[in-house]
Amino acid sequence: MKKILIIEDDESLCLELKELLENASYKAFVLKDFSNILEQITEITPDLILLDINIPGTNGEVLLQNLRKTSSLPVIMVTSKNTEVDEVLSMSYGADDYITKPYNPTILLLRIASIFKRMENNSSICTYRDLTINFQKGIIKKSNIEIILTKNEMIIFSYLLNNRNKIVTRDELMTDLWNNNEYINDNALTVNISRLRAKLKEVGFENAIETRKGIGYILL
Repeated sequence: MKKILIIEDDESLCLELKELLENASYKAFVLKDFSNILEQITEITPDLILLDINIPGTNGEVLLQNLRKTSSLPVIMVTSKNTEVDEVLSMSYGADDYITKPYNPTILLLRIASIFKRMENNSSICTYRDLTINFQKGIIKKSNIEIILTKNEMIIFSYLLNNRNKIVTRDELMTDLWNNNEYINDNALTVNISRLRAKLKEVGFENAIETRKGIGYILL
């Protein structure tokens, strides 16, 4: 049974989310102590986190940024903020998806299921040039250098790798990411591509992903 951790200070919403998730056959945990959150995440070992932006003592986006230093655990931002800036910021810090309150319960469950499906479909180990890619752990490795990728970065890299030396359109990538054209966000894709390029640069592949203007991208 998949474990989902709810990090949200609205008690009534927590109860609603917990009931929704448990009725969908997930094991739901509600964080009640907002000190040492990262340590509690390690102890609970969830498979996915639902994270509010406004939480006591810190900011959800900052927490996400710190989590991404050591983990590629999938995170969906659940927040009352609905501006495009907030969505792009969340994605840039490593969120796998973003949903605003009041949310549609069915849509939230579909997005959770979509993330788990993508994780299961990713093959375990792959190579690119002299890189080793572990899709399950979300890691690319070159010699003694290991770089952690978010789930979205891994999905993009996997799709480009499976279509190496072919042009992949933005629509193809967005469909593969969200598995439903209705929930596409073009800015979020741009952010994820930029972050993936920066991480590939860290292991010596600065120009690995080439932009074909007006068409899409190609992994060389």
